[in-house]
Amino acid sequence: MRMDFATIGGIVAGLFVVGLAIVMSGAVAVFFNMPSFLIVVGGAAAATVLRFPVDDVANAVVTGARTAFFDHARSAGDLLEELRGLAQIARRQGPMGLERAPVSDPFLARGKQMIADGLASDHLRAQLTRERELEIKRLVDGEKIFRAIGEAAPAFGMIGTIVGLVKMLSTMDDPSTIGPAMAIALLTTLYGALIAYVLALPIADKLASKLDVQETNLSLIIDGLCQVAERRSPDAITDMLIVYLPEKARGAFASAAA
Repeated sequence: MRMDFATIGGIVAGLFVVGLAIVMSGAVAVFFNMPSFLIVVGGAAAATVLRFPVDDVANAVVTGARTAFFDHARSAGDLLEELRGLAQIARRQGPMGLERAPVSDPFLARGKQMIADGLASDHLRAQLTRERELEIKRLVDGEKIFRAIGEAAPAFGMIGTIVGLVKMLSTMDDPSTIGPAMAIALLTTLYGALIAYVLALPIADKLASKLDVQETNLSLIIDGLCQVAERRSPDAITDMLIVYLPEKARGAFASAAA
């Protein structure tokens, strides 16, 4: 597991640009307002919990953040190479030989152990398919919840703006209250936009893109392990699974495999 520097770099770059503009304005302190922050963060959290069960929110936030900020997935080509190696071991040593075979992917490791334990191909496919559906559901839930946060944050930013404007208009006779009221009015909009467009929505989109990759990889692993369980040759497995590879990688992989 390695850090996904594209996600981290994008968030850091977005916050840096905004922070640099604030610093260059020469009035850093005025951009920090606790009531504004509480309206946006507390309101977005409350709205998200109202839409989803609390346990689902907690699990999805953890799973979603871990998936967005860390790159867990191997490439389809790497997985196919590992499946070829497992096929060679299964044909030479039988299913028991797979127990000590090293693999890099946890899902692949579970399926390999099932073969070593003597699970038939049809039962293997059914079990791994259920696990794939649960894994995909966790990612989908994470995407939904981060997208819900991204939708709620600007809305509560607007609510905070209205609160600030109402407070300002109700105390126009006291000039000393106009500044703090305007700060709440404008900063809630800023906070809502930052949370939505620098954090929540980009993470939701990142989860959506990784979900597609993960679903493809899990399907490749299931098809490949079923072929390994049936003692198919590495070349036959390659011919079947090479469709999972990107078009540009197929020719090079086929040449390397040959």
